[in-house]
Amino acid sequence: MAENPAYPVGLRLTGRKVVVLGGGHVAQRRLPTLIAAGADIHLVSPSVTPSVQAMADAGELTWHERPYEEGDLAEAWYALIATGDTEANTLASAEAERHRVWCVRSDDADAATAWTPATGHSEGVTIAVLTTDARGRDPRHTAAIRDAVVEGLRDGTLVAPHHRTRTPGVALVGGGPGDPDLITVRGRRLLAEADVVITDHLGPRDLLSELPPSVEVIDAAKLPYGRFMAQEAINNALIEHAKQGRSVVRLKGGDPFVYGRGMEEVQALAEAGVPCTVVPGISSSISVPGAAGIPVTHRGVAHEFTVVSGHIAPDDERSLVDWPSLAKLTGTLVILMGVGTIGKVAETLIAHGKSPDTPLALVQEGTTAAQRRVDATLATAAEAVLAHEVKPPAVIVIGEVVNVGPNPSA
Repeated sequence: MAENPAYPVGLRLTGRKVVVLGGGHVAQRRLPTLIAAGADIHLVSPSVTPSVQAMADAGELTWHERPYEEGDLAEAWYALIATGDTEANTLASAEAERHRVWCVRSDDADAATAWTPATGHSEGVTIAVLTTDARGRDPRHTAAIRDAVVEGLRDGTLVAPHHRTRTPGVALVGGGPGDPDLITVRGRRLLAEADVVITDHLGPRDLLSELPPSVEVIDAAKLPYGRFMAQEAINNALIEHAKQGRSVVRLKGGDPFVYGRGMEEVQALAEAGVPCTVVPGISSSISVPGAAGIPVTHRGVAHEFTVVSGHIAPDDERSLVDWPSLAKLTGTLVILMGVGTIGKVAETLIAHGKSPDTPLALVQEGTTAAQRRVDATLATAAEAVLAHEVKPPAVIVIGEVVNVGPNPSA
């Protein structure tokens, strides 16, 4: 049997009995896939790991709290033998052979009738890798091949074109704070498959260079105090291209629903009858402080954090922010789009009780190669912006967490 390669096959286990012997770490790794396959799982083991216990408590499997007994594999379709008892494993393997149950053994692959491939998943496709030479089985090598294929499909570097017609529509993709590596794998894959990309200034621009020449890129940048593409024009462009049967990605910085006007675009697409998928992104309100060594919460320092838009000054009648209440909070205050209004913000917070000495940090171009951090206090914030020529985009963090890190800026 060892002289021939294994025959690859996909088992459809929904509702079918699967027996797992052993409740240790091998079972813990294999059980989620069996659960996802819809198998009727019977786990036999005197003890289990806490994670396996949680699966049993959740009703995802039936746990028989005892050692293996003859007859446990009766009427099973598939068995995973992973106990630490070699004798029990051998007996169970022999029972599987008698009952013609395909059986995987974690302790002796050569004695098994089935092998578990290195598997991965990407958009409805399962990638399974097996070593063809039984005498030279190398699980690490097969896992490395699996990882390379899955990663390539996920990040778009390995593109497998769809040969069936794709459903046209719009994917509203959050690109993250700026570093192209911080876009989600789903967002990157959709970007690689797009016919049209409508992008913002704050989107991860480096990703655009990876797109094939056939992809139409539309600049919808809204530069602060500069030229802009009206929101209505962006909505119309999304609708027009989608109705032409094209796959459209709206690439936005951060998360589409955190000061990104994403819902306005979703509403416009819904009114036009255009299908839309929302792909969340990593918000700069948390990731940029983290990249600068600032935790927005920290035990014993801050039990909450509040994210506020600073694009409208506190004394502007259009402001919806309750600044007096924010001044009374003891946690962390994160301000986005507040470089131009930080002077008024600081004055208002101080006027309503915030200490002028409250630590403050401005993180410009966070997560990118141009990132820099400027530390100040509420009292000196406006002066620091001018002295250090801080420009948008920058995230402002106010609170004691600014000084928690090991290397705060001077």
